[in-house]
Amino acid sequence: MATPHRFRVRKGDTVEVVTGRDQGRQGVVDRVIPETGKVLVEGINLRKRHTKPRAMGQQAGIIEFNAPLDVSNVMLVCRHCGKRTRIGIRVARGGSRARQCKACQEILDD
Repeated sequence: MATPHRFRVRKGDTVEVVTGRDQGRQGVVDRVIPETGKVLVEGINLRKRHTKPRAMGQQAGIIEFNAPLDVSNVMLVCRHCGKRTRIGIRVARGGSRARQCKACQEILDD
């Protein structure tokens, strides 16, 4: 199995889709899947699945769900400048690491 990816996008971050049919739309990251290199974004990449009832009393129908996006297809939106941006890592004197907006140089982590 491949090694898990390390992301600079985390759960709760606001991201913008840069390619695909949802290009330009923004949403909040619901879940990060490092094993496959994907992220689930709330309200983005909606898909429909037609289901049959599997158990007694279960309802059949069409279920709408969010499909995962590849992490390379989203960019973080900086909460300070409001622009989509690349993310850098700033290392403090004590050795602690924090994410940094490349556009406005502000620290993104609390």
